[in-house]
Amino acid sequence: MTVRVEVAPELLFWAIERAGWDDETTMRRAPRLTDWATGIRKPTLKQLEKFASDTHTPFGLLFLSEAPVEEVPIRDLRTLGNVAVPQPSADMLDTIYMCQTRQDWYRTYAQEVGMGGPDFVSSVTTQISPELVAAEIRAKLDFEVTARATFARSDALRRILIDRIENLGVLVMVNGIVGSNTHRKLNPDEFRGFALADRLAPLIFVNGVDTMSAQIFTLFHELGHIWLGKSALSDAALASEHGNSEELWCNRVAAEVLVPSTSLRAEYRGDLEVSELERLAKFYRASTLVVLKQIYDAGLLPWGKFQERYTDERARILDILAKSAPRSSGGDYYKTQPLRLSRSFVQAVISSTLEGTTTYRDAYQLIGTKKHSTFENLASKLGVS
Repeated sequence: MTVRVEVAPELLFWAIERAGWDDETTMRRAPRLTDWATGIRKPTLKQLEKFASDTHTPFGLLFLSEAPVEEVPIRDLRTLGNVAVPQPSADMLDTIYMCQTRQDWYRTYAQEVGMGGPDFVSSVTTQISPELVAAEIRAKLDFEVTARATFARSDALRRILIDRIENLGVLVMVNGIVGSNTHRKLNPDEFRGFALADRLAPLIFVNGVDTMSAQIFTLFHELGHIWLGKSALSDAALASEHGNSEELWCNRVAAEVLVPSTSLRAEYRGDLEVSELERLAKFYRASTLVVLKQIYDAGLLPWGKFQERYTDERARILDILAKSAPRSSGGDYYKTQPLRLSRSFVQAVISSTLEGTTTYRDAYQLIGTKKHSTFENLASKLGVS
């Protein structure tokens, strides 16, 4: 006998919105939705289970009388036109929950092996000059302007910066999908990254779907939140004059790390043409948009002119990106996975497992694999024995 179940229409539409489905996706993946919502025909138990799985909705929630209000588990500082962002997606929420689980594990591991946390967590407030904090970050990362000529492509620069940040004691995770699910691509318009501040196991997550230069900016923006010692979900919008004071402060820190204002005042030739912006971007290993923002922040450009020039430059960059070949997906798993999960985190999980403190089952779940051969290969590639 076929079992059919009662579901409030509100819950069905809530699950679809939460999954971020558009009309075409809804028609393709839930063709019976109209019948279910109008009561013409109730879904079977198996149909509803599949619907829950497809929308990444906890199955039990579909039996509530009304849609639950889901809140982001950390402070949400994102804004769209200075208005709080609405319903968080399942992809974003699951990513935050995964990172919190990894952080919890790593904190326990750090306590067990007697590791100390970085001394800069919670070391400043937004009353401290962003220039001073940026100078400290540059010094700790050996990222002074005079040393940047040795850096090659932006992806290589990102890898070097991540390694140096992790050497300071901060876990850095960069991913463009939810976990290892290539069908759940993260949306950079929803969030750029987030910081999970902690005295012992601070963590930064960067949305890997963003452009490489935007990822590097987000990396420093979130590092600003770690210096403040406050967890936060960010959009790191550069062209905002008003908004959350902490977000604006972290933007200033990130831009100042990349393009120090004292250096810019000496280097800038007073020209806003593309050639000059690109010259400065190459010199500082930053994006032209960050260069523009620093020209404004240095008092070398009025706000109205900055907005106009920023809009034009952003449109130019988006046009270039649209015409360029799409970035390849996948790649070498054993290079990609430590980037997604943090090299320090993966090494710690493997070490703890080989020592017998963490079970293999838990280790597989933490690093996202089901095969022992994958575990062994990761251990070999990362030099853990």
